[in-house]
Amino acid sequence: MATKPNTYILGKQQRLKSRKAIDAIFKNGQKVNASPFKAFYTLQVAEQSNKPGLKLGVGVSKRFFKHAVDRNRVKRQIREAWRLQKNTLQQLVTQQNQSMQVFVIFTGNELPITPLVQEKVATLLNKLLHEAGKNLTKTT
Repeated sequence: MATKPNTYILGKQQRLKSRKAIDAIFKNGQKVNASPFKAFYTLQVAEQSNKPGLKLGVGVSKRFFKHAVDRNRVKRQIREAWRLQKNTLQQLVTQQNQSMQVFVIFTGNELPITPLVQEKVATLLNKLLHEAGKNLTKTT
């Protein structure tokens, strides 16, 4: 089932779960910063094996957040901010027939408030949008 471009969902097809894919992002991907977040991403032409679109993975360090409840809360905040703001980037990537995998890491050492998370995720998305647009000019 294909998703509509203006829907605000973050379903199973849009989540980055594969250990191989995550390792490939860290090994071959590029990095964008918006403190206290780091985003590693790969952008490639979609093939039969990977459909055009956007996939997200989220990580929070156990070093600063000893309790899983806190780590899960931060991950939920990041996913929710991403879900609400990803549409522009998703449309661009889909129009270019590309596949973008993004893994966001929270590097702060205290629990963030939701407006801060939304602001920083918007900054990350703008930087990723710029990178995807820059890639479009290279391929044409």
